[in-house]
Amino acid sequence: MFNHSYRGRFAPSPTGPLHPGSLLAALGSWLLARHAQGEWGVRIEDVDPPRTVPGAIAGQLATLEAFGLRSDFPVVHQSQRDALYQAAIEQLLAQDLAFACHCSRSELASQHGVHHHCVAQAERATPAIRLRVAPGSVVRFQDGLRGAISQDVYAEVGDFVLRRADGCWAYQLAVVVDDHDQGITDVVRGADLLDSTPRQILLQQALGLPTPRYLHLPLLLDAHGRKLSKSSAATPVDAANPLPALQQAWRWLGQDPAALAPFTDVAEWLQHAARHFKPERLPPQDIAIAPLG
Repeated sequence: MFNHSYRGRFAPSPTGPLHPGSLLAALGSWLLARHAQGEWGVRIEDVDPPRTVPGAIAGQLATLEAFGLRSDFPVVHQSQRDALYQAAIEQLLAQDLAFACHCSRSELASQHGVHHHCVAQAERATPAIRLRVAPGSVVRFQDGLRGAISQDVYAEVGDFVLRRADGCWAYQLAVVVDDHDQGITDVVRGADLLDSTPRQILLQQALGLPTPRYLHLPLLLDAHGRKLSKSSAATPVDAANPLPALQQAWRWLGQDPAALAPFTDVAEWLQHAARHFKPERLPPQDIAIAPLG
């Protein structure tokens, strides 16, 4: 039986095959869910069609299956959830918490990338929709691994996009709506999304939604300090031989490699990983990995 007070998820974007950084986030979120005796699921964040690589969704799901990381509830695809996102936009517009923005890229550049009011010289046929961020909108939250986090969303981000001018839903809107609709209580993901969390909390407040707990896992960095997914070192994980990658991710998560050394079957390895996992050993800092060769 699951503890229904904990529901987590792994939400990859289908921009290519899963790499070691993806596996770190998937395994870390799965282990934390199992440690809490909670549910864990998969959501495909294909909200940005221009960035979706053909075949990536099937490949990612097959890789997760090969690694034994199976969703406890039906897999959701953001590309099939337009009605939910539209309803959220309409609610915010009706309450004057969002507005149509006609600014061009060059006009936004004149505001140094922080939007506080429209400076458009002309209306666009398909304007963007932005959240209205009031002065003094400082968001504070407690990250489960990195402690107290604070961001002045007004000063540092400004009015952020909910629907782009090209008609695509913005990540910030989709993830907030989906986490609520799916009953996600605990968002465990990579630290590259730490900066997005205050925006998402502000949007949850505007929509009258509860705020889940957050924990941001360390990133894998290459020798130049770049996130692994943006590096030439980001080779896909081997779905045909999952144990070495699982064992390496286990070590990167700060866990004792000796605890799982005897196990050579993926299902057995995961079963014992859930038993031996110690959240207090998770490293709060990003991880520089040695170059191959």
